[in-house]
Amino acid sequence: MTGQRHDLGASFARLTRMMIDAETPILRAHEIEMWDYTVLSALESAAAPTQAELAAAVHRDKTRLIPILDRLESRRLLSRTPDPTDRRNRVVALTDEGRAVLASCRVDIRAMEAEFLASVPPAKRRTFIEVLNQLADLTAPGRSQSDDRE
Repeated sequence: MTGQRHDLGASFARLTRMMIDAETPILRAHEIEMWDYTVLSALESAAAPTQAELAAAVHRDKTRLIPILDRLESRRLLSRTPDPTDRRNRVVALTDEGRAVLASCRVDIRAMEAEFLASVPPAKRRTFIEVLNQLADLTAPGRSQSDDRE
């Protein structure tokens, strides 16, 4: 490339595809799929008050989320319990087994990421990860870029 930078969208698209391709065999070794990992990760910090809210958080149509939840629940990686305030809703929560699988996947993914980033000098690697995390945090449900300007 001569003096021009890559477009962010194109760069993120290439990196995303490469990361998905690198993570897929790792997740397969743990007997989970990418969407399984996405759902487990979304539940890591807190239970989802409803399946609909979980679907919105992971950007997956709720009708397509149900088979994922069924599969994860059958493996006891998450639980769905009736909401005490509205029995039509199901509260979705990570189980201890789910936390263990998520942690194990994450260890292997972090090792792959370290190998991928090994050619980047440590200071630049730290900055890259910090900026990427900052940008990813901006996409959290219920958060907007204006939150940082206040």
